[in-house]
Amino acid sequence: MQTTVDPVFKNEMRISDNTANPGALGLLAFGLTTIILNLHNAGLFGMGSAIFAMGIFYGGIAQIIAGIMEWKKNNTFGMVAFISYGSFWIALVFMILMPILGWGAALQKEALVSFLAIWGLFSLVMFIITFRLSRALQIVFGLLVLLFLLLVIGNALGNETILHIAGIEGVICGLAAMYTGLGEVMNEVWKEKIVKLG
Repeated sequence: MQTTVDPVFKNEMRISDNTANPGALGLLAFGLTTIILNLHNAGLFGMGSAIFAMGIFYGGIAQIIAGIMEWKKNNTFGMVAFISYGSFWIALVFMILMPILGWGAALQKEALVSFLAIWGLFSLVMFIITFRLSRALQIVFGLLVLLFLLLVIGNALGNETILHIAGIEGVICGLAAMYTGLGEVMNEVWKEKIVKLG
């Protein structure tokens, strides 16, 4: 519910927000894409079109759409999170594909580590912000910070074991985001708190 003042009659008007909750879409887009990438990191399959397609369309574009919808709902945290991580997925895909397409030099290890580290720092601050939000979001962002830390260490050292551990942890992070997103949908449809989000 939003309150505004009519500029002509100077009386207060109440504007009802009947739009859908974009947070569920954003969390699911993030969660499913995170799971797909980290199944690769865990060693189940190679880098390929499944990851690229999810990264561009669901993890990328769908999250950005959710972020724009959060802006309309005056949710700064949701807007920043979804547009940022949506852009992260698209950037990651293009960082991998651009050298293959001849649009730039091969991705250097130092550049990848720096990219992951700065996103880890961003995620750490977002995690701290979630202390004023739900327990479910605290878990998602806490697991995300740990994921970036493992990816930074694994890539910096070139250690496959650490990267496989990061993959397993990343799948758990993605599942936590799925739980939160689907929980929001279920609670809204059933009109009661079936899923505890804290």
